[in-house]
Amino acid sequence: MKTIGIIGGMSWTSTAEYYRLLNEQVTAQRGGLESPPILLHSLNFAEVVEMQRSGRWDEAGELLARAGQGLERAGADCLLVATNTMHKVAPAIEAATGIPLLHIADSTAEAIRAAGLTRVGLLATRFTMEQDFYRERLARHGIEVLVPDAEERAEVHRVIFEELCCNVVRPEARSFYQTVMQGLVARGAQGMVLGCTEIMLLVGAGDTTVPVFDTTALHVDAAVRFVLDQAARPQPVPAG
Repeated sequence: MKTIGIIGGMSWTSTAEYYRLLNEQVTAQRGGLESPPILLHSLNFAEVVEMQRSGRWDEAGELLARAGQGLERAGADCLLVATNTMHKVAPAIEAATGIPLLHIADSTAEAIRAAGLTRVGLLATRFTMEQDFYRERLARHGIEVLVPDAEERAEVHRVIFEELCCNVVRPEARSFYQTVMQGLVARGAQGMVLGCTEIMLLVGAGDTTVPVFDTTALHVDAAVRFVLDQAARPQPVPAG
């Protein structure tokens, strides 16, 4: 079995879910006491958040690239960045390492296309919703992305950082997210992307009328396919 390298801690709550889901899936498929070899570099999220807020993305890219290099040296066969937002610096990690980085947007796009959909709503941090790196990656797969309005984006972002990243799950926040999703569906969203790895702690398939794409679960699926069957690794994203 191949070894998974996780660049995590962004936040610890979602990284814990990655660990749980990876083990559950491999055990379910292999049976018995089988579990995947996993290497984890868990970063200090406060340092990463400060880099995000001050726009020091190059510095953040260097930090995550060093983590990826360390995991590669330790024996990882592939890398997972256990966060959507920090895929903004995925090119820096890929340039610094020689093992595949399984991109979270590609595994998400694969599921959206398999469902026959071309237009989705996106709930995520404001960086992911407002900057181009994520939406353009989905667009390369022929997927149009709708995001909430500015006021809703601000509150979606606040809930992620002030509540979900601290393992706080409130019914008021769930109700707000449900309302935001309803608005995106009214605007034509055929599916809903939970584009932050913590959002799955708050809402899921029963909270909207359209298919939900949980990026955490889909990312884990891609990793499990990789470590159990080398031929199943994701194909390169189309150029664009």
